[in-house]
Amino acid sequence: MSIADRSGRPLRNLRISVVDRCNLRCAYCMPEAEYTWLPKADILTFEEIDRLVDVFIDLGVDKVRLTGGEPLVRRDLPVLVAMLARKPGLRDLALTTNGVLLAEHADSLRAAGLHRVTVSLDTLRPARFARLAQRDLLGETLAGIDAAVAAGFSEFKIDTVLIRGTNDDEIVELLAYAGSVGAELRFIEYMDVGGATNWSMDQVVARGEILAAIEAVHGPPQPLAGRGAAPAERFRLADGTTFGIIASTTQPFCAACDRSRLTADGMWYRCLYASAGTDLRAPLRAGMLADGLAALIASGWRARADRGAEERLLLRERAALFRAEDLRGHPHLEMHTRGG
Repeated sequence: MSIADRSGRPLRNLRISVVDRCNLRCAYCMPEAEYTWLPKADILTFEEIDRLVDVFIDLGVDKVRLTGGEPLVRRDLPVLVAMLARKPGLRDLALTTNGVLLAEHADSLRAAGLHRVTVSLDTLRPARFARLAQRDLLGETLAGIDAAVAAGFSEFKIDTVLIRGTNDDEIVELLAYAGSVGAELRFIEYMDVGGATNWSMDQVVARGEILAAIEAVHGPPQPLAGRGAAPAERFRLADGTTFGIIASTTQPFCAACDRSRLTADGMWYRCLYASAGTDLRAPLRAGMLADGLAALIASGWRARADRGAEERLLLRERAALFRAEDLRGHPHLEMHTRGG
């Protein structure tokens, strides 16, 4: 079955947050000293995630990405990977991680059937990493990248959130590093979502600035065709290096968005900017069968009209989406809760 929302966008891509906790405190995601965590009893079991993924696959989902928080904080994650990797309807199974624990788990994740890995890396400078992530763990992240490469993951990616005055002087350096490990780098514009409570528009390094910085060193990047519903616009340099830019803040791609997000406790969101979602855990634990869950999900997707990034772009005075005090009482609004 294939279903579409009110704008004709299909349900194809599901991001699953397996845990809301993280071992870093990055400035653009978790800058606060304390957080309200989801109750452990509410966290979906692997079996419950497995059941929900079956329902989503029957409705047209063929791509799943495991996220967090930091997904590798979740104990025995390769067990879940193996459960999902066995599903014939799943064309792509990926993981986004900060890489700190990846050296320990790369081989077991690969053996379990994980297809792809994306590592978040915002700087190559140890002191800057420690300030940005509030943890001195750059060495662990770089070791995790080396381990993922050694484990044989294909289409390996590195994600970099650029913040003006913080790491925008490393654009060319990070691009060279990604090439040295055989990864494709994706630059991400700083977004005004969730826990980015210190966000301001003047901190955003826009797509055009990124391209200009690269062109000054490598010559003009050539755009690649075939983006489809992918969040990144891809480019190739004269030497064959490819990279992407996710310009969610200045050039939203809502019109092609086929993604939805499932939190670790079973709340389903159709837009990263949405303030409300659908509780799938309660009916699942109450004994609702697959047909009932499918009807619930299908009705939610068919009613979807979300274009959150486009709506934010139209604001005259644009500030952070939420205040820190708002997030303390509503942890589902956090990026680290709903999976980024």
